[in-house]
Amino acid sequence: MAMLQTDTLTIGYRPHRRPAHIVSEKLDLTLEAGQLICLLGPNGAGKSTLMRTLAGMQPPLGGRVRLGGDDIASLPSRTVAKRLSIVLTERIDAGLLSAYALVALGRYPYTDWRGRLTAADETIVQNAIDAVGARPLAHRPVSQLSDGERQKIMIARALAQQPDVILLDEPTAYLDLPRRVEIMQILRRLAHDDGRAILLSTHDLHLAMRSADAIWLLANGKLHIGAPEDLVLNGAFAAAFAGEGVTFDPMSGSFHVAHAHRGSIAVVGDGVRAVWTARALERVGFQVDAAAPLRVICHPTTWEYGTAEYRSLAHLTKHL
Repeated sequence: MAMLQTDTLTIGYRPHRRPAHIVSEKLDLTLEAGQLICLLGPNGAGKSTLMRTLAGMQPPLGGRVRLGGDDIASLPSRTVAKRLSIVLTERIDAGLLSAYALVALGRYPYTDWRGRLTAADETIVQNAIDAVGARPLAHRPVSQLSDGERQKIMIARALAQQPDVILLDEPTAYLDLPRRVEIMQILRRLAHDDGRAILLSTHDLHLAMRSADAIWLLANGKLHIGAPEDLVLNGAFAAAFAGEGVTFDPMSGSFHVAHAHRGSIAVVGDGVRAVWTARALERVGFQVDAAAPLRVICHPTTWEYGTAEYRSLAHLTKHL
């Protein structure tokens, strides 16, 4: 079921007394229940502009955004807040609020003018906190939470709105790898198990490719849509992130940085030691070629090159 759709949407902005600047146009997008979609693209491609337009925070230059079938521009703000929640990159100043109190603010669209929570509201807030695994954080001040803990609470606040659609702008931007993986797993579970429609923008290409049901790839004013693997195979990733000295390797799904070429060298061995040996040699400028006359032999605890043996790749690469 389509939760969010666009009809020939044009996004961009209108500078004061200057012509409108179009970022992308004629976008017909659909975000369905149970989907986790990642929005990718180079810096300046317009990802935040698209997210803000989809959320109704920025007017489109053309076309429209439909939320639950209704033009989002025609809906009262409380109705929008009951159907859609957004988690932005900017850190909010929560003052002395506890994590629980911050999540409870997500019930604002449902409360009366005094903002009082009913017993049902309290249950929804607690369920939202539990859904992101943040119960131990509930009564801690937000100001004392780590970046990963704070992000869990912000997602819980979004859940407390009971929306059909959740939009997240760079939700893993300040997190280390384990916390990034954890947040993506939480979002994937919320989409697949709870039927939420979730769209997030990110620069984490590897994690997006392993987690997303589909990718929206915005580059050079064009939006490419498809399964992560399809966008690799059709060359969209390589074209979107092409840059001087950087290439996308479709075999590994990673980016390679060009180094000064020092020659070719073979790696003799199997398994993880051979893989990381090749990575180390490529990093210092060698092309790994099985037919090369120069060879590095991987032993269980050492590396052999010529007549010498090395006990670490650091020593080997320093010598080379």
